[in-house]
Amino acid sequence: MSEDRVAQLHSFNKALEPGGPVDCAALASLRDSPLRIGISTRALFDLEEEHTVFLERGVDAYCQLQLEREKTVVGMGAGFNVIERLLALNEPGSSPFVEVVLLSRNSPDLSLRAFNSIEEYGLPIKVGSFTSGQPIGPYVSAWNIDLFLSNEETDVRAAVQAGAAAAKLGSLPAVRNEQTDGEVRIAFDGDAVVFSAQSDQIYKQEGIEAFLKHERENATNPMAHGPFGAFLNKLSILRAIFLNSAGRSKVRIAIVTARNAPAHARVIHTLRAWGTPADEAHFVGVNTKAPILRAFGAHIFFDDQEKHVLVASGFVTAGHVPGPHGGGELVISAVR
Repeated sequence: MSEDRVAQLHSFNKALEPGGPVDCAALASLRDSPLRIGISTRALFDLEEEHTVFLERGVDAYCQLQLEREKTVVGMGAGFNVIERLLALNEPGSSPFVEVVLLSRNSPDLSLRAFNSIEEYGLPIKVGSFTSGQPIGPYVSAWNIDLFLSNEETDVRAAVQAGAAAAKLGSLPAVRNEQTDGEVRIAFDGDAVVFSAQSDQIYKQEGIEAFLKHERENATNPMAHGPFGAFLNKLSILRAIFLNSAGRSKVRIAIVTARNAPAHARVIHTLRAWGTPADEAHFVGVNTKAPILRAFGAHIFFDDQEKHVLVASGFVTAGHVPGPHGGGELVISAVR
């Protein structure tokens, strides 16, 4: 991450110190350096049929199909809903709070269909990079991307190496979240996503009693940032901008973690220390996260364990964050 980028994030953090209002300088900083999301065309749009042609019949057949459908609007993909809602937060005639960049392995020639569909949906997405099959990773840092969403694991891992929060999206939920309240609701797992994986590693290596002892002893010591820590800080600025007099924002943040009492306390103390309050926190223990996410009405959920993502994606858009856990048994650091 560049020194300029670190300085920007530091100014955002200072603006969110506990008890302190978001000042004009912080708002100006977000105007100058908006929350910038990179997304692949297949994450934004439903291109699974075209992708199947690519896998089964090769690049030439794929290109021919895309050209034949150039003026056919593409259906909405797994990432469409949250992108649409975030972009709707921008104020007409003002510098945007949120910008979206298309980052695609498609060729420039095939970019027309994507931008035709963007125009048809009325999305204010104007920029992008189309690499004709070359890796996306170098362009994540070039565009100063805060969050990258894709269906390709190699691109997601490259984005992480470039210093961005990144997730591989799961399948499109069977039911689209159609609330018309203008809110965008984003949910995060805790350890190895928002927070570092240090406590998780203690649980894995030494067991539940050692984990609980460590968390009790360090309950008031803030955890280090995980891969989504910096993104949460910047998202919190956006949340504060839209906070009304009743204390409710158009940007709602939830932590949905397998921690339960007594390990829950460190989550609260960490969020306080960071100045990044969550609107909701759900300490689910050994219970399934999916019903909680559905009740929250999450437009997207980020977790580092693939099994949580697979279950959740039946109800909400869910993104797998590359992390220390494999795809085997669930790691649930909770007391029954």
